[in-house]
Amino acid sequence: MTPEQISFLTTHFSEIIFLDKESIQKYSRDETEDLSFLPEIVLKPMSVEEVSQILAYCNQHKIPVTPSGARTGLSGGALPINGGVALSTEKLNRILEIDEKNLQAAVEPGVINQVFQETVKEKGLFYPPDPSSWGSSFLGGNVATNAGGPKAVKYGVTKDYILNLQVVLPSGEVIWTGANVLKNSTGYNLTQLFVGSEGTLGVVTKIVVKLIPFPKLNKLMLVPFFDAQKACEAVSAVFREGITPSGLEFMERDAIDWTLRFVDDVNIHIKEEIEAHLLVEVDGNDEQVLFQDCEKIMEVMEAHHCDEILFAETEAQKESLWKLRRRVAEAVKSNSVYKEEDTVVPRYEMPKLLKGVKEIGTKYGFQSVCYGHVGDGNLHVNIIKGDLDDNTWNNILPKGIREIFQLCKSLGGTISGEHGIGLVQKDYLDIVFSETEYNLQKSIKAIFDPNGIMNPGKIWN
Repeated sequence: MTPEQISFLTTHFSEIIFLDKESIQKYSRDETEDLSFLPEIVLKPMSVEEVSQILAYCNQHKIPVTPSGARTGLSGGALPINGGVALSTEKLNRILEIDEKNLQAAVEPGVINQVFQETVKEKGLFYPPDPSSWGSSFLGGNVATNAGGPKAVKYGVTKDYILNLQVVLPSGEVIWTGANVLKNSTGYNLTQLFVGSEGTLGVVTKIVVKLIPFPKLNKLMLVPFFDAQKACEAVSAVFREGITPSGLEFMERDAIDWTLRFVDDVNIHIKEEIEAHLLVEVDGNDEQVLFQDCEKIMEVMEAHHCDEILFAETEAQKESLWKLRRRVAEAVKSNSVYKEEDTVVPRYEMPKLLKGVKEIGTKYGFQSVCYGHVGDGNLHVNIIKGDLDDNTWNNILPKGIREIFQLCKSLGGTISGEHGIGLVQKDYLDIVFSETEYNLQKSIKAIFDPNGIMNPGKIWN
């Protein structure tokens, strides 16, 4: 940016511009590895009008704009790799309306996921998408990456709850992508195009979501396995019994051990020979049905050689077990620099994926800690830097990651389930897209953002 451009933005947006070193440093990072790229300025608009004015000016002068939320992403989507403007949505943080008659709500993108969930729960309503970062991630960021979470196995991911979006285009024009209705067959589905677009097409300034009644009851169990692959095999068997859990999570031994050391108020004894755990939840409104589901699940688990199953008897125990699962990523990061690969395959192929990941790790000499939403085939593979030298980490390891993604593709899967492509996965898109498919998607980007100012360098080279 030129001094004249910075001077213009400082003059016209004096109340929302930040140029101090602390702010610049803060918005240079998200949760992706140890990467940092400094923006030149930080802007925190408080209205759609300000977002529109900012984008119109930046588009006219071809200034890069990186939308920024809570910066909890793991693919580098919020990293301002080309400098320019970091545009934070944190001041756009109002719950605008909860429509109890139509089971809908309208929110701004800076609303924290957990805050929104707890607010609608007070009215007996439920917004299911709940990424592990739900306590800090913004709904706008959830839309940008099509975030999922543990409840996705039964209830679906973010895209399944978005009815309509207000979006500011790079030109500064403001549009609505759809309508506040449950069915819409009017033209192309722009709403779903923006969900998962990672801030590369425009800035979302309002979100209309559908809600459902909150389930009154739930049962939760922690199931230890002597063999991690057997744990994965049990997953698809549960669904073949006609049961759809509201949560089905996998944690291998290192994931639990590291997390137990990281959190103070979770205390679980794990036998030496245990390799992995499944965390299984069922929910609904009929106690008897839930007990029957639990009995069937226990039969499936025992048929796959599990150890003694732990039932959470109280709400405190349930919270403790879910805390154990939700804090895994933080625990891994506290131990080492790591790369998190967001692999996804059909759930029946999960044992082959886990086995293949470990074999590739042996081949390339890296340790991996695996956990994730195995109920919908989504395995997070955390590759630990540990004692690996920089040359191996930067030049050899990508070959191993490519083999993991090729394995995913061969099993009918793909290279990201909920984290997005962002900065760190874009060099692997050739594995899943043909040249025609790749160019078609890039042409969509060019239509919306012909000057290439919106989150440049993300998804596409």
